[in-house]
Amino acid sequence: MQLIKKHSNLGLAYFLLVGTMGVFLRLFYIFPVPATYKFVVHAHSHVALLGWVYIALITLIYCLHFFEVKKSALYKRIIWFTNICIMGMLLSFPVQGYALFSIIFSTLFLIASYFLTWFFFKNIPEKRKKMLSWRCIKASLWYMIFSSIGPWAVGGIMATLGKATVWYKIAIYFYLHFQYNAWFIMALIGILFFIVEKSGLTIDRKKFKMFFLLLNLGVILSFFLSVLWIKPPVIYYILAGTGAILQLVAFLYFFRIIQKIWPDLKMIFSPIVQYLSKLCGILLIVKIGFQLISALPYFANLAFLYQDFVIGYLHWTFLGVVSLSLLAFLEHFKLIKLNWLILTLYHIGFIFSEILIFYKGMSLWLRWPRFAEQPLLLVFISALVPLAVGILLIRNYYPKSKV
Repeated sequence: MQLIKKHSNLGLAYFLLVGTMGVFLRLFYIFPVPATYKFVVHAHSHVALLGWVYIALITLIYCLHFFEVKKSALYKRIIWFTNICIMGMLLSFPVQGYALFSIIFSTLFLIASYFLTWFFFKNIPEKRKKMLSWRCIKASLWYMIFSSIGPWAVGGIMATLGKATVWYKIAIYFYLHFQYNAWFIMALIGILFFIVEKSGLTIDRKKFKMFFLLLNLGVILSFFLSVLWIKPPVIYYILAGTGAILQLVAFLYFFRIIQKIWPDLKMIFSPIVQYLSKLCGILLIVKIGFQLISALPYFANLAFLYQDFVIGYLHWTFLGVVSLSLLAFLEHFKLIKLNWLILTLYHIGFIFSEILIFYKGMSLWLRWPRFAEQPLLLVFISALVPLAVGILLIRNYYPKSKV
């Protein structure tokens, strides 16, 4: 358990770095900063996805299914190598962007993730293979590997066609889509279903089968939402819209499954975890709504013209749906200790920064009035998120602290 708690704290440390870099990026809009904005963005995004979310997810997966497997030494070696790769990206991207060392560390990280997936598939206890939660987690790991086609393709595209081609952006969107909408979401659902199954609650298998099938079809087809900005033939809009609708129907099945067992889950979850579960459900519904709207040609073009809408959506998913779900699960398994002060700071930082980001996009689109203090206000509001994570990290390292 001590190993798992250390890895949880490590994930939080990456989250703190991500939040701090996010605040630093806001400063570029206020005064000259002696750094390259694009390079810092690369570091910020890589540490966000591959540091905080990746480490937190694999820590939870190991805690759930592999804690009794007596091969922790191999797992630790893979994790150490993974963290060397993450630190290499953290140090190299701000200095050189996509160049020799950052590409080397990114490539090594992908290889490390393949080894970790192999470790999970090889060592999963036989009794766990039939669990519905493992089906979700297994699918999420396959999606993680599938998403890596994007980074591999980026190297070839840069060497042959260059960054200016649409294929460069499509490769990046391919990676982001299957990270955000498949690997992350499916793994989180698997963790939730594990709690349900280990608590002796019954999941309606017919509803689960429909949910699982529709979600996988929806995830694959909704990738085409990521290419509508190039104004492709009508068939791509149809495929994208079908994918978005399939995801909507899939989550209707999901919420019906949860609704049936929610009274029992309330007895298992603490008040904080109950609250976060409800909030994440609401945020997930809004996320699905965003995807549905973006299937319409007008709004697909709007997202391309005003990048603030895309940034707002990504932050909604990352800071909202994914990060709050991870915090809830880490709290449930007693790997971290949340309190209402930390959540209040986090919520204020998350909600009001989203309002400011979307307002900027709306002001450009609808010619709403803009105020000069917006960039500075966004800095202070955004700083509340790393402040909350920092307090949480200190409380985890020093449980008796009164911070």
